[in-house]
Amino acid sequence: MIALSSTELSMQEAIQEAKRCLQCARPLCRTGCPIENEIPSFIHALSEGNLGQAYAIITSRSNLPAICGRVCPHEKQCEAHCVLSKKGQAIRIGELERCVADFAESNSLISPTPATGARGKIAVIGSGPAGLTVAGDLARQDFAVTVFESQPEPGGILLFGIPQFRLDKDVVRREIDKISKLGVTIQTNTLVGPDITVDQLFEQGYDAIFIGTGTALPRVLDLPGKDLPGVMPATYMLNMTALANDGHLDASEVPVRPGDNVIVIGAGNVAMDAARTAIRQKAASVTVVYRRGEAEITALFSEYEAARAEGVQFRFFQSPVAFEGEAAVTGLKVEAVEVDENGKLTETGRFEVLPANCVITAVGQRPAARIVSTTHGIEVDKSGFVITRARPYGMTTRTGVFSGGDVVHGPATVVLAMKEAKLVADGIAQYVDAKHLLSECAE
Repeated sequence: MIALSSTELSMQEAIQEAKRCLQCARPLCRTGCPIENEIPSFIHALSEGNLGQAYAIITSRSNLPAICGRVCPHEKQCEAHCVLSKKGQAIRIGELERCVADFAESNSLISPTPATGARGKIAVIGSGPAGLTVAGDLARQDFAVTVFESQPEPGGILLFGIPQFRLDKDVVRREIDKISKLGVTIQTNTLVGPDITVDQLFEQGYDAIFIGTGTALPRVLDLPGKDLPGVMPATYMLNMTALANDGHLDASEVPVRPGDNVIVIGAGNVAMDAARTAIRQKAASVTVVYRRGEAEITALFSEYEAARAEGVQFRFFQSPVAFEGEAAVTGLKVEAVEVDENGKLTETGRFEVLPANCVITAVGQRPAARIVSTTHGIEVDKSGFVITRARPYGMTTRTGVFSGGDVVHGPATVVLAMKEAKLVADGIAQYVDAKHLLSECAE
C-alpha cells in the first residue's frame, strides 16, 4: 500500500473536493490536459464514491495515472484552466487523480487483460514516459510489445531522473508492473546500438520499432575550466544519486558529498531537482546561479518555492564566465548583468568568484546518437533530434521506425511526452495494419 503524505488528500477529503466540481458543459480543464483526460467524468464518479469507475475513466487515456497525479504541472495545465481558478479555488485535480490511482492499487481494482499479440509485434526502445505509453497503448490494442532498456531497471527518467522526494520510486515500479501485466515484455541491461541494432530487431520479426530514448546527453556549458573535476551535468548527478539510493551503486559514487559547497547553473525544473537533491546530500551550501531574474525562471514556481524553503540560495542576473580552479574546481566566476530599456541583458564588467567545490550545470539536454549512428536511413536535424512525419504519425525517415517524446521534440514534461507517444502509438497501429493487409493481398 502507498502511504499518504501530509500533503495528500484522504479518501473522504477527496470525495468532498470532487463534489466542488461544477461539471461545466464545456470543461476547460480537459482542454488544459495534454492527453485530454476525461476529467469531469472521473471527478463525478469519485464524488459518488465510485472509485472503480473513476479509475477506469482515467486509465482509458493514461497508462501512468499515479505518476501524472504526482509530477504533472497541474497548476499550468488542467487546474489552470478550471473556471474556479479565477477565484483561486481550482479543483485539486492532480491530487484527486493520485488518490484514485493509489486506491485502485491498494484495493486490487486493477485487472488488465494480457495482449495475445495477434495484431503484430512491436519493439520499443526506452522505458521512459514515451516508451511506456506506446507499450501500454499498443498492448491494449493486442500487439505483442517488447521494451528494451539500457538501465538495470525500467523507468528511464521516471526512475533515474526525477528525485525520490518528488516521485516515489515504488509508485513508478507499480505502474510499470501494471503495464507488464498487459503482456508487455521488458528487457533491461540492453543498449540498442552497441548490443543489438535496429536492423537486427527487424530480422527478429518486429513489424515496427519505436525509439523513445529521450535526451540522454547534457548540453555543455562551453566555458574555461569546463573539464575540471567537480564540474558535472545535473543529469549525471541525479542519475548517480538515484542508482546509489536504489542499491545499484555504492554511496561513495554519489558526486555530491556532505559538506560540499554546491553551485547549480540554470533555473529549470532539472536545476531545482539538482539543488534540492544536493540539500538532501547534506551539502554545506547550495546556490542557484541564473543569468535572468526571478520572474523568468522556467521551473514551476512551486518547485522554486520548495527549493527556497529548503535552504537553497539564489543569485539572479549573474552570468557564468569561467570555472575556477587547477586540480579541481574551486569556484565559479560570474559577471553581473543588467536589463536595458529594450529588455535585453547587458554586461556590466563587474566580476565575482563564487566559491564552490561542486558546480552542477543544468542548461539543457540533447539526444544521444548511438541508435541513428548504427542504423541507416534515420535522419536527424542539426541539433540531433529525430525527424518524423505526420502520416503515419511519428514515422521517421526509415520505414517502420517510429519515434516520439523528448528525442523528437526536446525536453518537456512527462505528460507532454505521453501526449505525443499516444499519437505515435496510433500511427504504429495504422502502419502495421496496412503492412499486414498489403502482405495478405500479395499472397
